[in-house]
Amino acid sequence: MVLVVLGIDALDPELVDSTDHQNLTLDSHLSIETINSIEGEPSTHELWPTIITGLAPEEHGLKLNDGVAWENPLLRYGSAAANYLLPDGIQTRIGAWLLNNTGEDAFRVPATYYQKNGISTVFDGRDAATIGIPNYVVDPENEDREHSLRRNLGDLFERSGSAPGGHTSADPAVFYEQCLEMSMVRLARARRALRGGEKELVFAYTSGLDLIGHVSYDHPRLQMQAYSELDEFVGELRDDLHEDDELLLVSDHGLQDGVHTHEAMVAATDNRLVDDVGSVLDVRAAIESELDAHDHDGSGRGQRLSMGQNDAVTSQLEDLGYM
Repeated sequence: MVLVVLGIDALDPELVDSTDHQNLTLDSHLSIETINSIEGEPSTHELWPTIITGLAPEEHGLKLNDGVAWENPLLRYGSAAANYLLPDGIQTRIGAWLLNNTGEDAFRVPATYYQKNGISTVFDGRDAATIGIPNYVVDPENEDREHSLRRNLGDLFERSGSAPGGHTSADPAVFYEQCLEMSMVRLARARRALRGGEKELVFAYTSGLDLIGHVSYDHPRLQMQAYSELDEFVGELRDDLHEDDELLLVSDHGLQDGVHTHEAMVAATDNRLVDDVGSVLDVRAAIESELDAHDHDGSGRGQRLSMGQNDAVTSQLEDLGYM
């Protein structure tokens, strides 16, 4: 038995429909509360550490001072001085310029951060596969296709204080295709980890839906098309589940009209997984309760898969350039 947790950044409870998106709503889904950053809207940088620790940002310490990237290692020294010397608006513009004109990324805090600071996570003591989780980077020297694409988007995704969603894209259609490729990579990696039969917990994350949402304020059709395609991708993962496996979907916030909204959501193949989840602070406890109460042992799973089944996922990863 394997528990698969799929983090879908910006999966919005108001934009999913149990008829049109059966794989994004699963057997049980509900809206949950999220946490706002100092800027007044939910922050991806802060929320995924919250989801894996069950701690508010003030407790786990990974906070954005201006909603951009001042916790980035490259900027950390400068941010301390900037807090005293620069008005908030100028800090934000400088942070935006640095993100647009350097290869740095705001979401690459190494997993060792938690141990060094005495912070426990849902992965401690677990046989877990962690795939692309923001600010929980097991191997900072390596990156997969999603992270590589995100880091090199250039003018396809630029911060802009004057844009409705705070971002612009030189070509939303091309940008859309790259974001869907990002999601396909992460879903394929999750499927491969599930099929490998070595983990009790597979926790994967993708940002494609969030990125598309940020630039689709003038192209709402693109955002809803992304929901439909992602529903299909999750359906492929769902087809890989054995009868005793479970799937939990988690978002950190919603996103409408290019802007983060103040509701997140969860969905699961069994309502027991989400019944006690009222906010992003409860997700860790729900995962641990499921793992403690049921035997999530993937051993022997790989031997039950046909060669054709394994080859199909391997081929998908190769086509996407991951293998």
